[in-house]
Amino acid sequence: MSEENKGTERVSFSRGYDVCIMAIDGTWRRNCVLNAISDTDAALTVEGSIQGLNLKEFFLLLSSTGLAYRRCELVRVNGTEMDVSFLKGKNAKKRQGKAANKDAVMA
Repeated sequence: MSEENKGTERVSFSRGYDVCIMAIDGTWRRNCVLNAISDTDAALTVEGSIQGLNLKEFFLLLSSTGLAYRRCELVRVNGTEMDVSFLKGKNAKKRQGKAANKDAVMA
């Protein structure tokens, strides 16, 4: 497996996994079924209407308590099915850069 494709393989769930999507500001929430997930994206089936919702940026809540979540953006929607990609935190690039520098110093 090449470095470019590392972590992009999706894990599919035969019966799905109950999750929620929620607005960044908490103004709306929808129940969903998680059909497949990878390190970078996921495939969902949304229960109810998503018309009028701001799906530019939102949370995918993976646990009922909200302790496991991912920040997402909409990639594609087809009826009740949608693909989302996970957004990285502001410090993600800095941490990766520091790790790469540390490895270079140790070599």
